[in-house]
Amino acid sequence: MFQDEARFGRINIPRSCWAPLGTRPVVGSQVIREYTYAYAAVSPTDGVMDSLILPEVNTDVFALFLEEVAARHTEEYVIMFVDGAA
Repeated sequence: MFQDEARFGRINIPRSCWAPLGTRPVVGSQVIREYTYAYAAVSPTDGVMDSLILPEVNTDVFALFLEEVAARHTEEYVIMFVDGAA
């Protein structure tokens, strides 16, 4: 199986806005970063894909993903190719 993970989310960046000439509006703002992560593994021989949506990327969460894949393929021997990203 070939595995990869991806980050999906939003970053709102304060930008300039239109206002009537001669006025300067006061607008409160904050930078918000919200992400969720999708883990997926696909088998090129039969097209079976396993995926999970998880809140972060780290060693513990990746181990959880591997445990889930192993639980779904108890009768198979799975070799997992990963991209080695940090």
